[in-house]
This record gives sequence, C-alpha cells and structure tokens, in this order.
Amino acid sequence: MRFKKNERLSKEKWIQELFEKGSSFYLSPFKIIYLKHPDSTLPNQILISVPSRQFKKAVDRNLIKRRIREAYRTQKSNLTQPLIFAIVYTAKEILPFSEVKTKILIALTKLSTLSTPPPSSVERGQG
Repeated sequence: MRFKKNERLSKEKWIQELFEKGSSFYLSPFKIIYLKHPDSTLPNQILISVPSRQFKKAVDRNLIKRRIREAYRTQKSNLTQPLIFAIVYTAKEILPFSEVKTKILIALTKLSTLSTPPPSSVERGQG
C-alpha cells in the first residue's frame, strides 16, 4: 500500500474549509482536525503539519512528518468513510516511530468511530 499523491490534502479551498468548519480532538502528541470529504469519489486526504516554532531544523520536521506519514500509510485501512483531516504534531520532542504508530492507530480508530453516523431509531427496530 503506497501513500499516493491524491491522498495528500493540497486544495487550498478544502484546507481553509477544514480549519474553519472542521471538528477536532486532541490525542497527545497530535491534534486531529477532520471533516467529511467534499468529494466522496476521492480517497481520504491528509495534511501533516509540524510547527517550525517547536522544531527549528527542517531535518527534524521532515523526520517527524515521515514517521507520521508511514504510520498512516500502514494503518489507513482502519478508516471507513471518506474524510479530509489534518494531523498537527504538538509534542516538544521527537518521539520514536513505535510511539507515533501506536498513537496514529488510536487516532484513526477514533476518527472512524466519530465519522460513522449512529444507527437511526428505525434501523434499531424502534419506530
């Protein structure tokens, strides 16, 4: 499974909409901002952000982004509904890949439960 170009969130209009209208939750060391995908024919699209205020060297920021991207790539099958979302790295230090992978798995699991609408009362047999 590759991390393809069409899985990167790059459309400025969608990024702006994501940060203005999206819901979010905090799961240390990440802040996840998500929104239902405007174009459901496309796969999930992700934006990864590492603040240069915390990590002055681009080498460090790129290392963190690579670790997040790889953790997402290996576990993206956990998402069921098409979403656009941003992962903002908030820790003050560089975490090992094993820890990043574990946290991304938890975040993706939470995302898939949050984005799935609860069953209506008719489907549960009440009504």
